Amino acid sequence: MPYLKTYLKTIADRGNVRLAESISQTAEDVGNQHIKHFSFCSHEIGLLFGNVQSGKTGQMFGIICKAADMGFPAFVLLTTDNVVLQQQTLERVKADLQGFCICGENDSGLFIENRLMQPAIIVLKKNVRILRLWANVFASTGFMKGNPLFIVDDEADAASLNTLVNRGRQSSINKYLDSIKNGSSSSIYLQVTGTPQAILLQTMASGWHPYFTYYFAPGNGYLGGDFFFPKNETADCISYLETIAKPERQVVLHHLAVSGQVLATGGSTCNCLIHPSVRQAVHSRYERAVKAELDWCVQFIDDDFKTELEKEYQGLNPQKSQKADFDVVYACARGLVLNGGVKVLVMNGKNDVASEEYSVGSNIVIGGNTLGRGVTFPSLHTIYYTRTSKKPQADTMWQHSRMFGYDRDAGMMRVYIDEPLYKLFSDINATNNSIIAQVENGTDHIRIFYPQGLNPTRANVLDNKKVFMLSGGTNYYPFNPENDSIEALDNLLAPFGEDELSYQVNLRLMKEIFAHVISDEDFDIKSFVSVLDTILAEQPAAQGILIVRRGRDVAKGTGALLSPNDWNLGASFTNQVVLTMYKVTGRKGWNGRELWVPNIKLPNNTVYYDVVDADETEV
Repeated sequence: MPYLKTYLKTIADRGNVRLAESISQTAEDVGNQHIKHFSFCSHEIGLLFGNVQSGKTGQMFGIICKAADMGFPAFVLLTTDNVVLQQQTLERVKADLQGFCICGENDSGLFIENRLMQPAIIVLKKNVRILRLWANVFASTGFMKGNPLFIVDDEADAASLNTLVNRGRQSSINKYLDSIKNGSSSSIYLQVTGTPQAILLQTMASGWHPYFTYYFAPGNGYLGGDFFFPKNETADCISYLETIAKPERQVVLHHLAVSGQVLATGGSTCNCLIHPSVRQAVHSRYERAVKAELDWCVQFIDDDFKTELEKEYQGLNPQKSQKADFDVVYACARGLVLNGGVKVLVMNGKNDVASEEYSVGSNIVIGGNTLGRGVTFPSLHTIYYTRTSKKPQADTMWQHSRMFGYDRDAGMMRVYIDEPLYKLFSDINATNNSIIAQVENGTDHIRIFYPQGLNPTRANVLDNKKVFMLSGGTNYYPFNPENDSIEALDNLLAPFGEDELSYQVNLRLMKEIFAHVISDEDFDIKSFVSVLDTILAEQPAAQGILIVRRGRDVAKGTGALLSPNDWNLGASFTNQVVLTMYKVTGRKGWNGRELWVPNIKLPNNTVYYDVVDADETEV
């Protein structure tokens, strides 16, 4: 049975022809580039990287079908530890994929009875008890001892990684995932996420760093990071809280205006999301504030409310429906307010809210961590984001950004956020784009960078002995350098005399200079070259500053290489890579001979993360 062809027909027959085309491309690319060359006698890890809420599930299903076409008889599909999400995923597998033996967590009997006659898909949540159970099932049946296993781990950075790496132990979920994949004769473990920071910062020795990475672009109509956080500008849909006297009222009014437009033009639901801190007391405070604003709407329903609603209405520019007359929108919003038609829902550890409750009507949802992975809000057009953290993590912040998706109308979106928080999100989006550019350019070792104060991920999944940081604005130079050819460096640097204090050069020239420098581990040249590659992936003609000095009578080991004037000159370039090349005389150390010594300074206020394994210079 041609599994991929059958699945694509199912998607196309539902009217999603473009989605079917996207899934086909992803499945064929991953199949031909990676699965096709699988040896069926090894254990390999890959990464499928897509934007948050951009349709990863369909892409995962396509890859499963392609792998089944290429001879894989058993699949494990992992979800986060959420009962509802696991059940939803199981039902979707049953609805979308034909010709498979589909097993839930309690279907070990069905799996054993099938004996891999049909390709089996087992849908499991990442829960210690469930993973232990199925590790035992696989071991006791013996089916996997002679068969390859294909594991698809949705949100692979969330719970799968070893959270005890810095304690010299292995966390339970990580241990049982290891047991499942290593219990088969061979395996491909496909990590899937929209936030790959933690995965890319794993060491090769850990067994969880991807051998390959594939990025799939979102389809038409997707509103993502570049829509909300465009480079060097503020998106039209952004309202800074610093400029709003009564933000809760503004949020309620915008939501009611959009609700009126959506419901008056045939839509079934419209949602607003308020994302404050993780504390339940704060959620309750915002709930009271929202209800007070709804009471204000009732009190001034035909005067101030109508006037303020019309101001919001004037700012709407719907792209997916004809703009309704204001009288129609007002009548709809008026009915919602007077009849209690706006539901205020609090989602947190204390209050469970089923997706059915915000899948119809006009809703304002307030919550904390429960608004993260796996939770999708249809027709979400109003976001009030006040969440802050003393130690913000890029992947957590991005996963909590439920604003992304396909069913949003660009002309009606509004995000209420303070300016520093918007800047943080913009920085995260810039790094996401850098990761994407590196993947698409085929960069072997993807590098991650963030502003100082913004961490890429939680510290407990990163090996603190192997992950290190290169800080922008800091001068780095090797203590004990060598030149593989001083003549080659002489020729490269010949055009750059001291008649000019500094030169603007292409970063590729800096890479060529580094190719002739040898250093001990105190100055990891490969890491600095990787940073240059990271910048070049996004800006192929990226420029930096080169400072060249000859005949320098500098003593080795004094703790400083640069003269005060050159230090100040380099410091004046805050947003560029600055490479200073000193040709030392060798009269004060340096083995008594002339030598070119590099000093590099990366762009200020930026931290570049790198991973080094114990048994190799760099991964």
